[in-house]
Amino acid sequence: MINYRVENIEELVKLLRQDGVVICDDIASYDYGKFVHILDNDGNKIELWEPVDEVFDEFYENKKE
Repeated sequence: MINYRVENIEELVKLLRQDGVVICDDIASYDYGKFVHILDNDGNKIELWEPVDEVFDEFYENKKE
């Protein structure tokens, strides 16, 4: 599966849906970001991810200590 980082996942899903893209599930939200899965024209599953960069920045800062 391919994973793409995106911005404004809600708006992107809205636009993809208008263009006839198959949206496999609802947007799932976690502390570290939002995810949704779509299908490309060949039926391959693609994951779209809108990360919460602050969570990752904090995680990596803690690893340096």
